[in-house]
Amino acid sequence: MTLPLRIGLLGLGPVGSAVARAILDKREVLERRSGAPLELRRVLVQRRGLPRTVDESLLCFDAEEILGDPEIDLVVELLPGEEPAYEYIVRALSAGKHVVTGNKEVMAKHGPDILQLAAEKGVDISFEASVGGGIPVIGPFKLDLLANRIHRVRAIINGTTNYILTQMATHGSAFSDALAEAQALGYAEADPSKDVDGIDAMYKLTILGSLAFHLRVRPEDIYTEGITGLAPADFRYARELGYAIKLLAIGEEEDGAVALRVHPALLPESHMLAKVDGVFNAVAVEGDLVGPILFHGRGAGGGPTSSAVVADIIDLAQRSAAGPTRVHPPLFEDTYAIRRMDDVRTGYYLRMLVQDRPGVFAQITRALGDAEISLASVIQKENVLLGEPAAEYAEVVLMTHRTREATMQSALRIIAALPVVYRIGSLIRVESE
Repeated sequence: MTLPLRIGLLGLGPVGSAVARAILDKREVLERRSGAPLELRRVLVQRRGLPRTVDESLLCFDAEEILGDPEIDLVVELLPGEEPAYEYIVRALSAGKHVVTGNKEVMAKHGPDILQLAAEKGVDISFEASVGGGIPVIGPFKLDLLANRIHRVRAIINGTTNYILTQMATHGSAFSDALAEAQALGYAEADPSKDVDGIDAMYKLTILGSLAFHLRVRPEDIYTEGITGLAPADFRYARELGYAIKLLAIGEEEDGAVALRVHPALLPESHMLAKVDGVFNAVAVEGDLVGPILFHGRGAGGGPTSSAVVADIIDLAQRSAAGPTRVHPPLFEDTYAIRRMDDVRTGYYLRMLVQDRPGVFAQITRALGDAEISLASVIQKENVLLGEPAAEYAEVVLMTHRTREATMQSALRIIAALPVVYRIGSLIRVESE
């Protein structure tokens, strides 16, 4: 008879509750698919007296009851934030227990060290749920895509911001109104800063970039910019120009260096990522053998994320039942350098408010020309009355050809200082097909 896989669960939030219910309610199905019984032994919670989705007899209030229990084989960590989750993961691995986690912050900040510790202790750590929720992307990078040299990863990996941007694009909503709606629907937290400032996507790109390029990527290696500066006008102009605006997480390899960045970007409407709306996520990968492929689905929520967690549990159970064979930990070859954001080359969308009189446009184009930045297109809307100051202004939108980030930022400072320029509205990078 196959021995059961005995599980300790850290955290009983929306995802933890869904995982616990799946283990308890789908016991027979999961046993057939795992090749071993899955036995939920203990569940760590923080507060007493709250209604729970599992029997009270399973609950504990001290992590030591799980981490220090020699009979528990697998620890499933589903706690928010870096601590105490990181400490618990390290303690579990050090005690010879397998770990499944969905903690993107921990894996982004400590992933290579955690994987090395697991290898040293002869146990596994699985983290499919840390990126993309229920979308299977970690597994393919760890195994299915290993024969490829990955050239580029472009991803929409934060459902909250994608929902907000979709509302702004389709309904003309202001950012604050779209955010309030996302909060009312439960898509955004009361404090949405990690989502709207791009931090959540940055953590996920740290993990994806490490796996895609076999490189020890740190959060500080990634240029990060959120969506709070976008206005409804940007979406109107983008549509007029044939583009959609998305918060993209991008990793690109070129000439022996990898550039990693998170920021809003204009994508051609024909691009497959431009069609990813609402709370859906997508990861587009380009490899030398496989070519372009796309992973797409719901990226968050108890259901999709618990699907990834339980899949990791089943995988560990199958391999434990088969014997001591383990998946080799990801190899970090570190053959690439990290390219600075200043050296990244993209096109740019620039929206500004300028005085509506002759010669203004010549001053702006002179500043761009002096920087050897060429224009791809121009839109000018005349007679925009602001009320402050009491004069007529024109809104001008410029689209440039590809240039270095540092060059564009230098030209932007010169343009912003021109007396004829009242306000710089938005600078958004443009991604090609």
